[in-house]
Amino acid sequence: MSQQQMNECLSEWTEREATAEAMIPLIGRLYRKNNVVTSIYGRAIINQSVIGILRAHRFVRQVEENELSVHDTLPILETLDRLELGQAHIDIGKLAVRFREQGNGRSLEDFLRDEVSGVVGQYTEQSRKQAEEETKDVVLYGFGRIGRLLARILIEKAGGGNNLRLRAIVVRNGGAESDLEKRASLLRRDSVHGPFNGTISVDYENSALIANGNFIKVLYSDGPDQVDYTQYGINNAIVIDNTGKWRDEEGLGLHLKSRGVSRVLLTAPGKGDIKNIVYGINDQDVTEDDRILSAASCTTNAITPVLKAIHDEFGINGGHMETVHAYTNDQNLIDNYHKGSRRGRGAPLNMVLTETGAAKAVAKALPELKGKLTGNAIRVPIPNVSMAILNLNLDKAVDRDAVNDYLRDMALHSELQKQIDFVNSPEVVSSDFVGSRHAGIVDAQATIADDHRAILYVWYDNEAGYSAQVIRIVNEMAGVNHAVYPARVR
Repeated sequence: MSQQQMNECLSEWTEREATAEAMIPLIGRLYRKNNVVTSIYGRAIINQSVIGILRAHRFVRQVEENELSVHDTLPILETLDRLELGQAHIDIGKLAVRFREQGNGRSLEDFLRDEVSGVVGQYTEQSRKQAEEETKDVVLYGFGRIGRLLARILIEKAGGGNNLRLRAIVVRNGGAESDLEKRASLLRRDSVHGPFNGTISVDYENSALIANGNFIKVLYSDGPDQVDYTQYGINNAIVIDNTGKWRDEEGLGLHLKSRGVSRVLLTAPGKGDIKNIVYGINDQDVTEDDRILSAASCTTNAITPVLKAIHDEFGINGGHMETVHAYTNDQNLIDNYHKGSRRGRGAPLNMVLTETGAAKAVAKALPELKGKLTGNAIRVPIPNVSMAILNLNLDKAVDRDAVNDYLRDMALHSELQKQIDFVNSPEVVSSDFVGSRHAGIVDAQATIADDHRAILYVWYDNEAGYSAQVIRIVNEMAGVNHAVYPARVR
């Protein structure tokens, strides 16, 4: 490569950086003024850096023939900013590709007016104020791995109005004078997910954390029925119980005895008649009368959307699920007593064969697969990101390309696009999926399919992906649902 070519290469990159930089205030204004969440092929670009925005554009080359250019998406943002939009989720990447393919000679503004017609001109100052007044109070009961990730997501999404608002966390008193600072530190720093994106300070006088301007009361309690939330201005709240200590209706029902609580969501499989909800699959079963719900397990959330997609297209008459799962706090660091079989052995030192109820739990969200799946789990010495291996017997004969093409389409254009992601790289490993907010990611390179049999490999961040699914359920419970553009194909 000549010196001139090298200079041109750098100059092109610098110009792309400048274009991406010009997108940032538009993305922010659409979000904070209009409550419009923008994305590129399902990847949110709110609060992203210049490099983050460029990476989102480059991702498109994995699913379309060419990489998406910032020169295609900047004009879309500029035009949307002028249309006085009401609240919505808008994928500017898909709109850019659709305009290129289906513009039919229309101006960009005319095209966008047609595509997002349902929210054009819907913004008013009154609607903005109303949206701010309609925020829903959320309380986190427990502040462990899932609790802190839920807090991060809730804080991140608090800026657009008409959203969930984290008002309090409830924990047991650790007895140390530095308890508040320790809670803040655990939220601020994470060995797996990295630093908190923002600032956190401790309000010792009011026993609170202030994270990106969100005042979060820290409450100490020895039981779910022993808190009066109303004295802190918290009313009609949704409590997310992420302790896992109470999993039946009787135990979780204790939350409803505390003043200020209206509904409860468990971040573990529920027992008895509690509805186990996998968002994207059976969230339509949530009614206003449901006071206690379960978000099922991380593995159930990872595999059920893929299983539904495959069953709808090819039919599943049986199969086995094996999950290679990161170790969790339920295990021991070194060998010690544990009430569960094998889990007493040191988690960082062993692969631990254990049971999982995920295969059977699928039937609670997808009844047509009842009795068709078996499952086991192997806990392995990594702290996060797991993999489910689905060995399926199908009703129809298939081949690898047909299965992959179908799942790719489901990941991009179906109602399951938030649940199913798709990767087609021969080099990805588990750490590449840390932070993924999809329930599961199909590894196309690993797919095996022939005749009536298919073996699928599905990665999932068992912390971040699951937490995102939990928040989607809470949005459903709170009635916080936005229109999605462009309209989905399937």
